[in-house]
Amino acid sequence: MTDVYLRRLSRWQAEQQRDVVADLHVTAYRGAAGAEYRDRQSFLNRFEQHVQRTDFDMVVADAAGLVGCAYGFRVARTGEWWSGFRDELPTEIEELTAAGRTFLLAELMVLPSQRRRGTATRLGERLLARLDADLIVAAVDRPGEGGRKTAAEETLHAWGWSKLGELGPRVASDVGPGSDAGADRETAAREVWIRRPLR
Repeated sequence: MTDVYLRRLSRWQAEQQRDVVADLHVTAYRGAAGAEYRDRQSFLNRFEQHVQRTDFDMVVADAAGLVGCAYGFRVARTGEWWSGFRDELPTEIEELTAAGRTFLLAELMVLPSQRRRGTATRLGERLLARLDADLIVAAVDRPGEGGRKTAAEETLHAWGWSKLGELGPRVASDVGPGSDAGADRETAAREVWIRRPLR
């Protein structure tokens, strides 16, 4: 088994690696047959916007080629990320967002061959290790039929995250990880998970 090394990328390096990261996205999420181009282009559109966000940060896992990636950025103080939140947003979360103290884990992806080896955990820990935020959020696909948990939901739960509520449908570029919709299309409703940084 090849060793997996983690490294942090600057905004410039992330932009330079966008095609490799998009290839990773397509392989990690394996969309419907024939949908690879749309999925890849949709991801590239979102990634181009995400890389420009305040405090964008990215960590990649490399084992003779990219095998995983995690990135995120600070949620805008305007609170627009929370538009469409279906429950009443707790005052404390509104205040943390307005104060610029909320970070969005926008993407976490690992190649199928590297799953269940701790790569995702290492990526998440490295990305979030040097945050100066007081709240971390992520939006993930809702459970499948029969209420079965998604892999993302199981991972966040195992990492000590808590489900906060649900975001209604919205433009894909604003949502975050795992969205298959194009930047001009709406996504399905997604679950919002939160965690306090470990200090």
